[in-house]
Amino acid sequence: MNRPIAVFPGTFDPITVGHVSIVERALPLFERIIIGMGVNNTKKTMFGQEQRLEWIREVFKAHPQVEPIAFEGLTVDLCKRVGAGFIVRGLRNSTDHGYERSIALMNRQIAGVETIFLPSASEHAHISSTIVRELLANKADVSALVPMDISRTTR
Repeated sequence: MNRPIAVFPGTFDPITVGHVSIVERALPLFERIIIGMGVNNTKKTMFGQEQRLEWIREVFKAHPQVEPIAFEGLTVDLCKRVGAGFIVRGLRNSTDHGYERSIALMNRQIAGVETIFLPSASEHAHISSTIVRELLANKADVSALVPMDISRTTR
């Protein structure tokens, strides 16, 4: 019996060790995990689309069942396109849960796609891409927060 396919959506601006942890913990559950890098042309990102995709490819090069894809629009439309019946989301805190639960219920209602929530590892619960960008903008060391040296690309 084939295991299902999942989409792990986000902007990944940049990818963090928290993102990596969620994907690695979800891998045993799914045949493939598509990392859906959402592209919103109205949102300014710190890093370009191709740079973010390259980082994701590099981080997961030992896992051929992980595939990054840039996409626009609804995550459930990406799920339909790649044949995924599940969305994977990491939860850092109760605020994330409240927000993500509403989206999960809507995704199930409009597209029949289920969401699997994985709590962040306690050592990653404080990490967000927003915080990493702020630290990078202020020339702080983010090496413990990201899976590779991304600071060189911001200088």
